Amino acid sequence: MKYILIVGDGMADYPIDELGGKTPLQAANTPNMDKLAKEGIVGMAKTVPDGMPPGSDVANLSVMGYDPQRYYPGRAPLEAASMGISLEPDETAFRCNLVTVENGIMIDYSGGHISTPEARGLIEAVDASLGNKYVKFHPGISYRHLMVLKDDILPTCTPPHDISGRAIEPFLPQGNGAEILRELMSASCPVLEAHEINRQRRQEDKKPANMIWLWGYGKPIKMPTIQQRFNLSGGVISAVDLIRGIGKCAGLRSIDVPGITGYYDTNYTGKAEYALDVLKGANKNDFVFIHIEAPDEASHNGDMAAKIKAIEDIDTKVLGTILEHIPDNTRILLLPDHETPLSTKTHASGPVPFVIWGAGIKPDNSLSYDEDSAKKSRLRFENGWEVFEYFIGQS
Repeated sequence: MKYILIVGDGMADYPIDELGGKTPLQAANTPNMDKLAKEGIVGMAKTVPDGMPPGSDVANLSVMGYDPQRYYPGRAPLEAASMGISLEPDETAFRCNLVTVENGIMIDYSGGHISTPEARGLIEAVDASLGNKYVKFHPGISYRHLMVLKDDILPTCTPPHDISGRAIEPFLPQGNGAEILRELMSASCPVLEAHEINRQRRQEDKKPANMIWLWGYGKPIKMPTIQQRFNLSGGVISAVDLIRGIGKCAGLRSIDVPGITGYYDTNYTGKAEYALDVLKGANKNDFVFIHIEAPDEASHNGDMAAKIKAIEDIDTKVLGTILEHIPDNTRILLLPDHETPLSTKTHASGPVPFVIWGAGIKPDNSLSYDEDSAKKSRLRFENGWEVFEYFIGQS
């Protein structure tokens, strides 16, 4: 048996008046997703346990079959794993966004979706200025980077995408060790403001990445691999370090696909083609995890048209390509990791719709894949991580 897990990050949403009370998933043209629903089984899963933050870290651990209440180490350690950064027991990793702040307002949580080469130059400058034997900054992809601190602190931090358009002061780190983080964040501003890369971005009428934002901290953790738990081997395809890090901790290899960006312009078709190569290759892999970030980015930007287009691109370019060339004896699990409503521009913790299709799956009379269709199903998982076990074992 071959298994394909497809995650449309933040794809689930609420009904929208401008769409006649439909969600973006309902409004989008998704013939391939609906095919899966008609020929497979649809249900709901609560991927974010009560009391835990509705982040992609928590939710994707659930999606991959890991109980977040047992295995969640914080966001940054998962990204560190993807980047090949080994954390010592006395070290704490922090997610380090490059953001745009003007007059104390969070203008853009992504620094204008800064390019990776530009971002690398800025983070290297921050490390040269602020780094020392206790603090180290590591460049990642686009606006997503890491800071490793040789200290045990337990601050309260807010994700920058939760405060778009709002004053940052009430959301700066609080509690144990917060002063260290605040000082670093403040000290980054003059370094970034004066950098030639940001001067050039302003000349090109682009948003400057003029501050670091520290959040999503955690300590190293070990968890059993997919091979150990389910006797599966394979890979993960994503442009996001967090997802690649979860995959690495789960024993999956990261598959490099040209042109994937973690944004609207990602190489959707390439993700599907490389996923098929994983399953058909000489190594006889039997599992691949495809992650697409675009719907989530559209929701954070409040861009309804872009979200619908991203969902349609997943349907046509990812799912359509896979269905056209799918190996025999294969199953597909398709779902969002969490809700990201356009109305709030941030993550929510409600249950999400899933569909399972393929070898050994008996249809349950669903007609479409969307939130309403899934709510009508009797198949519900209060522990979202159990969906993966059901997907692997259902016959």
